[in-house]
Amino acid sequence: MTPRDASEPNGSRWSDLDRPPLNVTALRRGLLRPEGLWSEVEVVQRTGSTNSDLVARAAKGEVTEGAVLIAEEQSAGRGRLDRQWTAPPRSGLFFSVLLTPGEVPVARWGWLPLLTGVAVATGLSRTAGVDTALKWPNDVLVTVGEEERKAGGILAEGAGDGGVVIGVGINVSLKDDELPVPTAGSLALAGAVSTDRDPLLRGVLRSLENWYGKWRAAEGDPGVCGLQEAYAAGCATLGRVVRAELPGNRSVVGEAVAVDGDGRLVLATEAGVQEPVGAGDIVHLRPA
Repeated sequence: MTPRDASEPNGSRWSDLDRPPLNVTALRRGLLRPEGLWSEVEVVQRTGSTNSDLVARAAKGEVTEGAVLIAEEQSAGRGRLDRQWTAPPRSGLFFSVLLTPGEVPVARWGWLPLLTGVAVATGLSRTAGVDTALKWPNDVLVTVGEEERKAGGILAEGAGDGGVVIGVGINVSLKDDELPVPTAGSLALAGAVSTDRDPLLRGVLRSLENWYGKWRAAEGDPGVCGLQEAYAAGCATLGRVVRAELPGNRSVVGEAVAVDGDGRLVLATEAGVQEPVGAGDIVHLRPA
């Protein structure tokens, strides 16, 4: 008989048979290669935030580039603007990775969340068989019925000396009555052909390794490595009229016409000017 684990709901790792735990041995076997990016893979049952944990470890010099920290459940997961991200245990993918792109000019590091978005969307489309789109700057969207809903988000934070921790949260098997807000979605609700988190996670991390390698080889130039074009092709924000809610309680309304070389969203306003937005909350006002 398998020993009971008090850290799990109801004292059992298999308390929800529809949501089995990740297989860390298989993940390591599939991801850790001598010449590959990923240096270690750790799965914890529960933590506050994988981003906070990995940032702290990086600051202490306890981890190297390519460290991957995954949680079966997060009690204090965060999105942009410190918004809370909550989900039932084992219902999604909640993980953070440490990257140290030392050869890339710091001015281009702002592309890392967008790069991760492209990698996540590509990996999920291949492994889950769902159409995904990106809402600038870092939301992953799926279609549930005829509605566009957020199924994932990305958060980047500085870590240690020359490091960046990228956190990813993806709703995989959430049902309607488990959604934190009505505008949220999940791969399952979008009709995914599989909600097996092991191949989904491997697919996303392999896609991230591929895009990160191309970006580094191009010294962070998003045009040379194809990242700028790929992001624009998958960005649901472009072509729409949007409202950008900016720092300082300022807002700008305009058509999103481009993502520029610095990763900023360019809005064509009614005043006839093009205004680049580097940080802010984007509200889609009208379909493309």
